[in-house]
Amino acid sequence: MGMTIAEKIIAAAAGEEQVKPGDIHTVELDRLMSNDGTTHLTIDMYHQKLKHPHIADKDKLVWIIDHNVPADSPKTAASHKKMRDFAKEHKITFYEGKGVCHQIMMENHVRPGELIFGADSHTCAYGALGAFGTGVGCTDYLYAMVTGKSWLLVPETLKFNLTNALPKGVYARDLILTIIGQIGANGANYKAMEFGGEGLKTLTMSDRIAICNLCVEAGAKTALMEVDEVALSYLKERGREPKHTFVSDADAVYSKEYQIDLSTIRPIVAKPHFVDHIAEAKECAGVKIDEAFLGSCNNGRLEDLRVGAELLRGRTVHPLVRFLVVPASQEVYQKALEEGLLDIFMKAGAIVMNANCSVCWGSCQGVIGEGETLISTGTRNFKGRAGHADSSVYLASAATVTASAIKGEIATADML
Repeated sequence: MGMTIAEKIIAAAAGEEQVKPGDIHTVELDRLMSNDGTTHLTIDMYHQKLKHPHIADKDKLVWIIDHNVPADSPKTAASHKKMRDFAKEHKITFYEGKGVCHQIMMENHVRPGELIFGADSHTCAYGALGAFGTGVGCTDYLYAMVTGKSWLLVPETLKFNLTNALPKGVYARDLILTIIGQIGANGANYKAMEFGGEGLKTLTMSDRIAICNLCVEAGAKTALMEVDEVALSYLKERGREPKHTFVSDADAVYSKEYQIDLSTIRPIVAKPHFVDHIAEAKECAGVKIDEAFLGSCNNGRLEDLRVGAELLRGRTVHPLVRFLVVPASQEVYQKALEEGLLDIFMKAGAIVMNANCSVCWGSCQGVIGEGETLISTGTRNFKGRAGHADSSVYLASAATVTASAIKGEIATADML
């Protein structure tokens, strides 16, 4: 019986010739990422719970401070110091102030065919490069850190066959929100979401990261894309080689297959308070907003900033709206600076922030107050996600978020 990409990666990591959904295997991990959301808890357990604390392979670890940068309180500062000191003591690869963890991982570390655990749910973003990335809690992370191994239940796979191309003014963000709305927030529970087909070739690496990143919002264990010339070119530019370039076998068995015609996708928003509560953006036109956010590991790349800046060129942010623009990494920030994009944002009245999770995380920069409404390129719109429990978050593409910031109400680019 043939295997899917997810099954092949697990088989390789387990040293098995064949695996099938429902099997449980001990696997060797290629990389372990953790950020300041929970790493301090992992460190506490390392010191307090282990009889013989040690690290199996420090070179597999990547630690990133990105959720509250710079520290917003003495408590956060203490957590950061704990993480910083531990990383220095154990010679762990460490980033601070360089950007959001998943963007940094894609820029500097992820390789096709790898099996990666991340102490963050959006680790599935790594599937854009054909890697099996999945989020784990700090207990599982600690076990993997001290053994180099873990266990995995082989997931079933959902296949999404993409055809044609997205229309002008429609983006990957609209596509993945459409898919989540179609299958539901539980539609891919503990399944792999695999993307392929001729339509995949029309999508950039930025598009692919945005799609895979949000698959966890449908409950996915991981997301994976076929490794093609777009992915290999991205990898080569960054001086890395694939570990494996797996493709699913012709006789691989899928839990379900979906045919997605990219040309039918329209600008979408996810309405409060669930990511699968979607509607065409035009149906929400006129909803007043207080804040707009362009950034996050999902939509803070250079391509997204270009979209926003082009719409803002010659226009201004609505006087009653706070528009926060947050590049996903320092590399993105520097390139946006060189291209003059940040000048456009600032001259238009936007607030350009340092590279970090910012409003998406909702615990530091840009927290919204009681009764306020945010439109965001962040990952989630759960109740209270961005601040007060009595506030509302709409999710949309960079274009819709920017257009809304200009109008002072939810709007699409063609409404400007």
